[in-house]
Amino acid sequence: MISGQPGVTGKQFDISLLGIILSNLLTLWLALAYEWPVGQILWIYWVQSVTIGITNVIRILRLEAFTTAGMKMNGKPVPETESGKRKVAVFFAIHYGFFHLIYAIFLFSSWPPQKQPGGDNLVLLIAILLFAASHLFSLVYNSETDFKDKKPNLGTLMFYPYLRILPMHLTIIFGSMMGEGRIVLFMLLKTVSDAVMHMVEHALFRKT
Repeated sequence: MISGQPGVTGKQFDISLLGIILSNLLTLWLALAYEWPVGQILWIYWVQSVTIGITNVIRILRLEAFTTAGMKMNGKPVPETESGKRKVAVFFAIHYGFFHLIYAIFLFSSWPPQKQPGGDNLVLLIAILLFAASHLFSLVYNSETDFKDKKPNLGTLMFYPYLRILPMHLTIIFGSMMGEGRIVLFMLLKTVSDAVMHMVEHALFRKT
């Protein structure tokens, strides 16, 4: 039986990676077609970043086998229990959420959201939903192969999303500095970094 899911059969084609790439390229096409300003695009990336955090919370809560070796909260070791897992998920959500609140303030001060004429709001929503759908699909699609042969450390798992979104936020910083003219270049670079970090992330998740 031939399957597109990596790690289950001999075939290595990753449909979830294709979803990440297509959502980026479609956003690029929409940005050009509707002549979106830089801020419009960066808000979409911000929502994508938030989605990555949400999927990581879900990933943590869905774990059945895990370790908390070397991990402490309030000076006490985190127990390898359901209660300990939930506390880690909540702590990550608060920490990651605060991080993105700061970014939202930065974006709002530079590019406050504005109502778009005509159908632009609907198109913007479609771009946002595509990114959200691609990451949620990736979570479900890779659930059978991620951590299949190992017990992930919750402390390490909390770190992965920051590694995942670092290129994205570098795009936000440098893309805003470069201005409208070169935003296409940064969107293409962001697409490449998204694809690479997706592959690196799941390779780490599957490493025994």
